[in-house]
Amino acid sequence: MAQIAYVTLEEAAELEGITYNAMQLREGRGSVDTKLVPQKSGGKPLVLVAVNSLSKMAQNAKAERDRLMEIASQPADPDAGKELEGKQERPWYVDIDYEWFMHQYQKKYYEACELGNVIRRFLQESRKHKGDLTEFTDQFAKDNLSKSGRTFRRMVEAYQEAENWAAVLGKRDGCSYDYFKVIALCRKPKTVGTFPSIPEDMKQAVKNIWFEKEFAQNRRNRQDLYEVLEEIAVRMGWKKLPSYQTVNRYVSWLMEHEGLRSAYDYQRNGAREWKNKNMVKRIRDTKGLKVLEMLQGDEHTFDLWVMYKTKSGKEIPIRPKLVAWIDTRSRMILGDIICRDADSQVLKESLIKLMYEDLPGQVPRYLYIDNGKDYTSKEMIGVDRKDRHNQEAKDRFFDMEFDRATRGFYHDMGIQDEHVSMPYEPWTKAQIERSFRTVIEKFSKKYASYTGTLTGSGTDAKVNKEIKRMAERGELLTMEEFYEEWRKYKEKYNSRMHSGLKRAGEAYKTPKEVFEYEERYVKPAPPRSFAVMALMKSEKARVNNVGIRRNGYYYMSDELLPYINQEVDIKIDPYDVTAIYVINKFGQTVCKAVCQELLQFGTVSDDTLKEHRKQQNRQLKEVKKAIEEATVPFDGDTKAAHKGMVGGVKLTIGKEPVKSKVVAMPSEGLRRHKRQVQDIENSEYMKSQAEKAMEKLRQIQDA
Repeated sequence: MAQIAYVTLEEAAELEGITYNAMQLREGRGSVDTKLVPQKSGGKPLVLVAVNSLSKMAQNAKAERDRLMEIASQPADPDAGKELEGKQERPWYVDIDYEWFMHQYQKKYYEACELGNVIRRFLQESRKHKGDLTEFTDQFAKDNLSKSGRTFRRMVEAYQEAENWAAVLGKRDGCSYDYFKVIALCRKPKTVGTFPSIPEDMKQAVKNIWFEKEFAQNRRNRQDLYEVLEEIAVRMGWKKLPSYQTVNRYVSWLMEHEGLRSAYDYQRNGAREWKNKNMVKRIRDTKGLKVLEMLQGDEHTFDLWVMYKTKSGKEIPIRPKLVAWIDTRSRMILGDIICRDADSQVLKESLIKLMYEDLPGQVPRYLYIDNGKDYTSKEMIGVDRKDRHNQEAKDRFFDMEFDRATRGFYHDMGIQDEHVSMPYEPWTKAQIERSFRTVIEKFSKKYASYTGTLTGSGTDAKVNKEIKRMAERGELLTMEEFYEEWRKYKEKYNSRMHSGLKRAGEAYKTPKEVFEYEERYVKPAPPRSFAVMALMKSEKARVNNVGIRRNGYYYMSDELLPYINQEVDIKIDPYDVTAIYVINKFGQTVCKAVCQELLQFGTVSDDTLKEHRKQQNRQLKEVKKAIEEATVPFDGDTKAAHKGMVGGVKLTIGKEPVKSKVVAMPSEGLRRHKRQVQDIENSEYMKSQAEKAMEKLRQIQDA
């Protein structure tokens, strides 16, 4: 005997399509079979209704729900239930993302909601209808939806199936799945991204071609890809090749939907550009810094041309360079210098200007500097560039036994530490990089001599201008006029609202206000006299018994005598090398050693002296080279030049040197030796003269 199934009053009402109160009335009248089940928690016993006492429609619904429950317990595996070929036991809407469907098909969803209301009304009226249900359905569909009865019955079946699935999953998970009843009335979304006409090996071949490094770097297009694919198809014996449009859509799918756009950019543009534009980055909390706690420094080449007067007095058009520092907290521009070419000396002058002109004698705490050789030279950071990551070398170099002045200009001036940006990673010093981009947009593009960005990824922004003609017509600003315009822009920049400060939630929105009113890192700058010494170039030198040799000249002073054969530190003014300052290892200034030869000509700069020496050496080298080329024997006799002969012809009259063994003689006998040699030479001469006289006498006698 089959076991009788029971359901709760609530589920029985749902199966019958009536309210809970109506089901209670049926149970009270004895229209259905029931049984009481005591509850473990106490209270009234639970009333259960026998399924076989319900209507045929309710029994069928219960059987369908039991079947769906069994299916729902199976994993959503496409390979599961292969024995039921051609039957989709698990509807498509059961495993769909509701939020995604609402976003993609919002209009269709609300149309299905209206259709669901019509179907619910039909189900309520059909239960009350006593006549032919088929005729009633056809007429209802025609009056309410203008559809055929067959189509409407299919909609009702889909709605009821979704209702059963919602009940089954709701009972299993305790969640509401009523949206199934609406989505079931929508058309199933078209499956995209499968590309059935492209086999798997051909898909991989397309990837191999499109993501090949040189193919991507050379900017080859999809037409090239398809042509290569045709060649591969011939080699591999592929009988059918999908159309160009299909392959093109597949490549677009890979780039947009498979998330391979970033990978393609890496192959096409290289690791450096990919890191700059695609690599994930973090936003730094600048509000955690004090004003002057960290400054960012860099150089910027203006994308415009001005007139520059050289040392010789000649005026030429150049693209000026800006050396500047930006306070990370306030975005204030400080220590700005415009020059032709920047080097370590210009950076020093920039920091001196920052501390003693832009600030009231204060020093920043940290510097975030560029990786360039000007910023990271030994003269600036006190450590050789190749050793700056070697902590042992740092500790050895910064030992307190060494002079503080030899530890780099940054530390000389009281800056606590410097942080070096990684090569080709400009985003690590984002504030100053963004400010330079603002300079291009708000300042550089206003000038008639603007020629656009000429380097990096912005080469397509180049603007063709006849700069030489503009210079000849006097249309270019001088360096002095250009700096005055820059000064006006800087004041305007520091005083206007800054979007970065606004995004950071600063109370003050302009760089100048943040710089003046927010909490500040305070450390006094060293005296100006010390700054003047620090501005000089620092070098190591050895004291010889003739002084300190530098660039071919000797610097000497009486105070250097105790330091002969010792190593000292020297400071050089690059604009006047007639004297050097000597400092011992304890940091004490020993003396000011002068060069008398240079003083005869007055003030001489270091660059001038070096250029003079280089010119002399070049001249001597060219002379020797010319002599060597001119004395190459035309007949190949390499020994002839040493004999004073050319082509077998002796150019000078003389004797071959007598090869004799040289014997060293004491100096006190040198004069006596010379007299003896002279006597020997005289005696030989007299002997030859006597022989000639005897020969003449014989000739007379024979005659």
